[in-house]
Amino acid sequence: MTKIEFLEHTLPYVSKASRYLGNEINAVRKDRSEVDITFALAFPDVYEVGMSHMGLHILYNIMNTRKNIACERAFAPWPDMEACMQAGNMPLATLESCIPLRDCDIVGFSLEYELAYATVLRMLSLADIPLRAEDRDESFPLILGGGPSTYNPEPVATFFDAFVIGDGEEVIIEVCDTVCTCRRNGATKQQVLEALSEIPGIYVPSFFQVDYNPDGTISEIKALKEDYSHVTKRTVSNFSDVPFCTAPIVPFMQIIHDRAGIEIARGCSKGCRFCMAGMIYRPVREKDMTTIRQLTKEALHNTGYEELALASLSSGDYTGIQNLLQALMHDHRNTKTAVSFPSLRAETLTRSLMEEIKKVRKTGFTIAPEAGTQRLRDVINKGLTEDTILATASQVFEAGWKLIKLYFMIGLPTETMDDLDGVIRLSKRVASVDRRKQLNVSVSTFVPKPHTPFQWEAQNGQDEIIEKQFYLRDRLQSKKLRFKWHDPQLSILEGVFSRGDRRLDQVLVKAHSLGAGFEAWSDLFKPDLWNRAFEECGVDKAFYLRKRDLEECLPWSHISAGLDEAFLKKELRNAYDCINTPDCRSTACGACGVCNGGDRKPEFNTSNV
Repeated sequence: MTKIEFLEHTLPYVSKASRYLGNEINAVRKDRSEVDITFALAFPDVYEVGMSHMGLHILYNIMNTRKNIACERAFAPWPDMEACMQAGNMPLATLESCIPLRDCDIVGFSLEYELAYATVLRMLSLADIPLRAEDRDESFPLILGGGPSTYNPEPVATFFDAFVIGDGEEVIIEVCDTVCTCRRNGATKQQVLEALSEIPGIYVPSFFQVDYNPDGTISEIKALKEDYSHVTKRTVSNFSDVPFCTAPIVPFMQIIHDRAGIEIARGCSKGCRFCMAGMIYRPVREKDMTTIRQLTKEALHNTGYEELALASLSSGDYTGIQNLLQALMHDHRNTKTAVSFPSLRAETLTRSLMEEIKKVRKTGFTIAPEAGTQRLRDVINKGLTEDTILATASQVFEAGWKLIKLYFMIGLPTETMDDLDGVIRLSKRVASVDRRKQLNVSVSTFVPKPHTPFQWEAQNGQDEIIEKQFYLRDRLQSKKLRFKWHDPQLSILEGVFSRGDRRLDQVLVKAHSLGAGFEAWSDLFKPDLWNRAFEECGVDKAFYLRKRDLEECLPWSHISAGLDEAFLKKELRNAYDCINTPDCRSTACGACGVCNGGDRKPEFNTSNV
């Protein structure tokens, strides 16, 4: 049975059949006989999640503009389709041409979050590709990983041939060209990996050996290749000129972020000490306003979307955001295009900005205090005061919004019961601003992340998390105030893999064999399965949640985000002393180490047209 015949027989019986159709508007399908390399962009989640990821569209466009590269997509099938595939002995294939992943030259997985690791193994298994890199010879595709989780790739290092660390727009073409050259020259897989390791930003885990102390900590990460002891992230410069996809694929179904998106800036200089994204995506790079307006016109024309998202870690920090918003409103006033900000800090919201946003559509509005007291906000370097929070809430309600969402974290370093009470007090004060409106309070658990000042800190255990959640829940339930919290068992799993090492690969393989996958979906998450996997592998989760010694060799010590370790340690001391570190875009350089004057330096919008 061919893949087409299989789909014709199967699609009437699976949920959301349009996930598997392909042939959407702006999709690209090439004749394999006319290209040198076939690259499968694999996203370890369902179609509607993966298709909402801007990076996938950018890389898809960049590779398909090259005549010698055919780039196609693959997503994790939902369990009902997976069962049909297994029953029909149908391997996982690409959407565009139904090419089995096993027959592609490169399969590149986007690692956006640690909870997707088991789904990666599920996709490899469905594709009949051996899980571990050492078990794959030249007949199998190269398995690459990219995305934010690669800044500590060690828990999945044995499954991948190589990782892209940092921005992918330039390096992905260099990878494809290198593989093409090696294939033409009849290179072995080992020789291909040798050539890839010469590309800045490419990490080949088999060229490193990890040794351990008797207490389980890492004693040394030993380079097995000369002049290859560290891998530093790739950073694209001249951000306004970096290729961007203005003709993204338009799905047949509604996806998570069903709108046109323009990345107006990359990076953040606020310096929140818990935030990995704010550290690894430095320095700040903004597209100029003229470029954004042109990209917006093209994207809306090529997709037909009626909503535009201005994407960045903090859209309100964009230089000249007010002028940009007014210009976009003017450009698209006749089509009633709504403009949204996926990430907008409360302190950057002005009344005039709010008036522009609400002209077309207004939904919920989010404020993220993160902590309930000013002391703890100073610890995490969150430059947001209670007065600002209340003033913003008042402005939002007065402007006509009916719902505000507050986001907090529990388990932050130095947290006390007074900080939990602060969450309660602040939430009730915001709710009292206008008792006719709705307030949602969402609480997540602090997870220490690599390459942040808190990378050495401990994470709360499960019992402690539950105790704090119940304490808040019992005091925050009312008719106009809804309290939501994150599954503590998922937070524990995320924490283990965030700062894990290569020994966790056995846990992932065991969990996969027991049926793990789709951990980010609460109704499919099986905590008992994971507990069994850890127990049978003899791995103690508490070992990975513990506080780390400042001089300890960390699993990601050989991966550089460009940050100086001295800066991270200084920021940790400042946290305990409640010392604020100001935003370097408006004050003196904070000496984080990222800006090197070459390919890594800030870029700010200078146009106001």
